[in-house]
Amino acid sequence: MGIVHHSNHVRYFELGRIGFLEQHDQPYEQYVASGMHFATTRVEVDYHRPARFADVVEITVWAEAVRFASLRMTYILRVGDDVVATGATEHAAVDESGKVRRLPKPRREALLALLAKPDAGRTPSS
Repeated sequence: MGIVHHSNHVRYFELGRIGFLEQHDQPYEQYVASGMHFATTRVEVDYHRPARFADVVEITVWAEAVRFASLRMTYILRVGDDVVATGATEHAAVDESGKVRRLPKPRREALLALLAKPDAGRTPSS
């Protein structure tokens, strides 16, 4: 059909989230090195129009909510000026065995500080 499969939108969200953390907090590898991962607990996607194979998709992402052991990220996928999809993901902070753990205070404070700035983190990641 010449369009991007709908499941790829979730991959775009993942790429955006990893880029957001690296740009505004710390690289995901540093979370992993400290024994922490973010397990996805919820994904929401609203499809507005198809993306075509040759399209360049721009990913805009920001932290919407930060709790003691979880975070919620929000996304807009665009091709040019057209919104392709919008959505959100929720993540639990877990250790290497998969057990939920609190975000370390410095990480939580850094992410919370982004919430206080309306435009923080809204830099597109392509």
